[in-house]
Amino acid sequence: MDLEYKITSNKYDNIKQILKEEFGISSRLFLKLKRENHIYLNGNPISNDNILSNGDIIGVDLNFIEDNSNIVSTKMDLNILYEDNYMLILDKPSGIAVHPSLRHYEKSLSNGVKYYFDSINLKRKIRIVNRLDKDTSGIVIFAKNEYIQENLISQMKNNIFQKEYIGILVGILENKSGIIDAPISRKENSIIERCIDKNGQSSITHYDVINENNNLSLVHFKLETGRTHQIRVHSAFIGHPILCDTLYGNSSDLISRQALHSYKVSFIHPITKKDMVIISPIPKDIENAIRV
Repeated sequence: MDLEYKITSNKYDNIKQILKEEFGISSRLFLKLKRENHIYLNGNPISNDNILSNGDIIGVDLNFIEDNSNIVSTKMDLNILYEDNYMLILDKPSGIAVHPSLRHYEKSLSNGVKYYFDSINLKRKIRIVNRLDKDTSGIVIFAKNEYIQENLISQMKNNIFQKEYIGILVGILENKSGIIDAPISRKENSIIERCIDKNGQSSITHYDVINENNNLSLVHFKLETGRTHQIRVHSAFIGHPILCDTLYGNSSDLISRQALHSYKVSFIHPITKKDMVIISPIPKDIENAIRV
């Protein structure tokens, strides 16, 4: 069993309550697991009239077949930073989208994960936990079942899951560390661009300057919220856009894409409860740009 709970008191009225309180399983996922006969009481699939007693063991099997035929399988090289039975963590290069779209129907990272799952005979949906812009490099997590995806997203909402980035900003920052607290919303008449808007969603970015050279600043970012384009919008807002961010700044001869990299994530493993720290090395193009 992937999840187990032994009843030692009468504080819970039913199995659904146990799974919600002890493991954070949603009502929707509970119904799915029950329908698939993947919830057990003392080794037997549960029924609608289970009577619970002290010493009983509730078990959940998260391993079942899912249809993933909605995504085209495309062979590609994947840089795997970590993998177990529950998640696949990749180091995404710049220039590739995370999920398929009309422009990247067969060439996204998800297409490559589909091919990889097929190659190891893993029949699971492609579940993305965190997304990166096409030209941002770094860590992307794929959950191998719905429970892992829900748990990690819940950790993000509760600031348990931490995301850290390295980026190059144009110019020399007067304050070498600080907090950018400026709400973000979608820019009017644009489906891509975001902007600072007092009526937008709360958006908080912590930053520290690591190095300065040639009117450029290498900066470490830690996100308290996770809005679309948050670092890019906040950097432009303080007058120091990401180097070569053509949406919120200008192009550059120093690098061919926005100089932003997701280099570290920290979270609690939903099954083992161990502290997880995953690090992706800073790409050469970012290192070279700041050295010029």
